Amino acid sequence: MTPTQYSPLALAFLGDSVFDLLVRERLLCEANRPPARLHQAAKERVNARAQARAYEALLPQLAPEEAEILRRGKNAKPGHVPPGQTREDYAKATALETLFGWLWLSGRPDRARELFGMLEG
Repeated sequence: MTPTQYSPLALAFLGDSVFDLLVRERLLCEANRPPARLHQAAKERVNARAQARAYEALLPQLAPEEAEILRRGKNAKPGHVPPGQTREDYAKATALETLFGWLWLSGRPDRARELFGMLEG
């Protein structure tokens, strides 16, 4: 299968881990902190609200094909929204994860890192 043939939710499944890995790598490279502080800082960046902000920040930077993958991810129907998350934030977070999963499976981890690098802090 080509990466585009996977469902958006399957791509988001992988993209969640890719995004989490990039966050953890950035946090570790920023400073040597105790694991509990690293974990707390990661939780602040890997959640629907934070990922929805990342979605908004990256949207203008995307190539047309990437924007289409993002749209597919946003329109996916996950079946539930975790407590404390809005449906809109969760849809944008799913879209962002879909994009990162698609980039990874497409053999474009450098582009995933480039986009991630555009995000503040």
